[in-house]
This record gives sequence, structure tokens and C-alpha cells, in this order.
Amino acid sequence: MNLGIIGQATGLFAVTNIDDLLVLALFFAQGAGRRGAARRVVAGQYLGFLGLLAVAVAAGFGAALLPPAAVPYLGLLPLALGIKAAWQAWRDRHDGDDPADRPAGGPKVLEVAAVTFANGGDNIGVYVPVFATAGHGGTAVYAAVFLVLVAVWCAAGRFLATRRVVAEALSRWGHVLLPLVLIGLGLFILTDGGAFGR
Repeated sequence: MNLGIIGQATGLFAVTNIDDLLVLALFFAQGAGRRGAARRVVAGQYLGFLGLLAVAVAAGFGAALLPPAAVPYLGLLPLALGIKAAWQAWRDRHDGDDPADRPAGGPKVLEVAAVTFANGGDNIGVYVPVFATAGHGGTAVYAAVFLVLVAVWCAAGRFLATRRVVAEALSRWGHVLLPLVLIGLGLFILTDGGAFGR
């Protein structure tokens, strides 16, 4: 296995997914004290990233599954989920903050997957030319490295969400931050991609 490709894949993943750390930390904080929530966040992150990878690999080999004009509209996914999270936070504003009082729940697999996929819409544009020039073997190495690094990103997001200072801040403000981040992310994807015209 070529160490150069592994290093390039690691750098490419880190640069294109740094924004996911905050989103993952918010999802892990949202699920704190809820049975199975961490597993759902990890499963959702993998599901969303596998979707991104499948589209990028297919497009890299000439089967463009996602027309470029559609990419900006992926922003509608986190926007809708952010509005839903804001509504949930407003509806639950008088509930107790004790984790023991929380029902089993937290982030759902498909919600995390949708946000991961939408947030990675711009990644497709970066990955496609890389995969197109890397060939089958190189693309397989990139994909393998990326999938290992998804686990590292999940661990880092959970680590951030469980640091005392971060955890206290996310516990206190996470119900406000998550909708704001998701809505902001959705609007950014829509505007940056030219959904409202340039």
C-alpha cells in the first residue's frame, strides 16, 4: 500500500471534514445520557459518509449521479433538521435538565446521516477529480482511509462533547447551538452553491 496515497487521503479527509467535528460534538452532546445515542450518531455518520463516498466514486468513474445544479439544494436537509431541532427545543424549554429525566432518544441515525450527507455536498466536488485520476486501486485506498478516519472523527467529536468545560457549555447551550449550526449550515450550503442565484 502506497504511504503517499495514505498521507494524501488523510490530509484530504481532514481538510474537507473539519467542520464535521463541531456538528458531531453537538450530536453527541444532544444524546448525552440517552441509551444508544452514541451508537446512532456513529451509525448515522457512517451512513451519510458512505452515501457521499458512493456518489463521489460513481461520479469519479464517469457516472455522475448528482448533477452539479442539485448540490446546493442539499442545504435543505440541515435547514429542515435545524428548524425541527429549534421547534423541539422551544417545545421542551420547560422540561428538566437532569439527564436521568430524558427519555431514550437523542439524535436519530437518519437525521445524522442526512446532515453528514448535506454537509459533505461540497466534498463531492473535491473527491470526484481525485478519484477520477487515482484509478481503481488508488480510489480503494482513499475510500479505506476515509472510512477509518470517520471512526477517528466520531471519537474526536465524542471526546470534545465529554470534556467537562465543553460538556457543560454544550449541556447548557447545545439545545440552542444545534439548531443554529444546522440552520446556518443549511443556509451556507444553499447560498454558497448559488441556489438563490449569483
